[in-house]
Amino acid sequence: MKESEKTRRKFIKTALTGAAAISFGGILPGFSAKSYGSIIGANDRIRVAMMGVNSRGLALASNFSSQPNCEVTYVCDVDKRAIDKCVDRVEKNQKKRPAGESDFRRALEKKDVDALVVAAPDHWHAPAAILASQAGKHVYLEKPASHNPNEGEILVAAAKKYKNVIQMGNQRRSFPNIVAGINELHAGVIGRPYFAKTWYTNNRASIGIGKKAPVPDWLDYDLWQGPAPRLPYKDNVIHYNWHWFWHWGTGEALNNGTHFVDLARWGLGVEYPTSVNSAGGRYRYQDDWETPDTQVINLEFDNRTAMTWEGRSCNSRTTEGSSVGVVFYGENGSLYMDGSNGYVIHDLKNKVVKEVKNDTIVQATNLTDPSQLLDAFHIQNFFDGIRKGTALNADIVGGHQSTLLVQLGNIAQRTGRTLKINPKNGHILNDKQALEFWSREYEPGWEPKV
Repeated sequence: MKESEKTRRKFIKTALTGAAAISFGGILPGFSAKSYGSIIGANDRIRVAMMGVNSRGLALASNFSSQPNCEVTYVCDVDKRAIDKCVDRVEKNQKKRPAGESDFRRALEKKDVDALVVAAPDHWHAPAAILASQAGKHVYLEKPASHNPNEGEILVAAAKKYKNVIQMGNQRRSFPNIVAGINELHAGVIGRPYFAKTWYTNNRASIGIGKKAPVPDWLDYDLWQGPAPRLPYKDNVIHYNWHWFWHWGTGEALNNGTHFVDLARWGLGVEYPTSVNSAGGRYRYQDDWETPDTQVINLEFDNRTAMTWEGRSCNSRTTEGSSVGVVFYGENGSLYMDGSNGYVIHDLKNKVVKEVKNDTIVQATNLTDPSQLLDAFHIQNFFDGIRKGTALNADIVGGHQSTLLVQLGNIAQRTGRTLKINPKNGHILNDKQALEFWSREYEPGWEPKV
């Protein structure tokens, strides 16, 4: 067994026996030696179906199947090759082979499925989660919560109606030292925080000009499109490049911005903004990429706070020495979090007051599995929400609110002007053109409904 595999298994075992919670000060809600001690050896496991296992979903399937209180019973994907690869990975982890299924909806009909893990493309996120809710299943939903704001509101309504557990994949909400840092922020370690700066950088290549081509025999392209109106198959969209097309994706802002905008919203204690604007575009290459590769979103709130998100998809020059991060600026200093499970506090003279580190390595530019060991905390919080009613660290209401912030940024980008927002519900005020982006057109018969 490789050393990395030994480390991963040891970490998960430690977390489940409660030692990790003790060493981190017991700061995670519901994460204690007593609660996890009761799980060890239990006969009843959370039975999970995975939806979308080509990249990020494969990493999630590996992580879920490594949890001793979980069994992955179904692996679902429109790509036959992805199913085979994931089934083998899961079987290796849990010593039991899951069933492969091309259509996740059939898995939702099964009694041996308690929860659906959604890692399909963005245009499927909310519709799949809503279908799972209607089927009486719990949901672990990768970010973003939705493709557009209307879907997010429908999903929140579905969770309220069906009373199932929906955890959003904002995993940093469960990183122990991140939780400690936000707690210090709220306790006034830098005085009143009034501004948060967030960012993401990468060096993505051009996607070129796609050509219409026959649908590969390994792909169910109709089901891949699902709720989206049908378009001909092109050879530069599937699997990853759909992120950069408005028809299916949401750009870098929601792809990676959601994580750190969520931390900024959490730290500043805000929900909905009063105004949003955005500047940027597709600057680096001339190709089929539609969403911005360079973008700055500015948001203001009614408690005299503001935040920004800067995305640079095609220039990996770091900010504050990190490719991702958030800095909170306050009356008496600043608090900085990079992509790791740690934070640094500076005073107003730029002197380091406190630095909290963790040995677990987080690879922020890893597209599929940047923080597997730490993600186990988030998965276990999801399981506790199902089995014990423990409060979720990233419930769907908060997940929708954070997603909406960057969705509003994209709408401001596409309209080219500042949006005025109702701070009570996040709705756009007095702008008919902007409201056209609040929802989307659907393939007839595929419209999400509660």
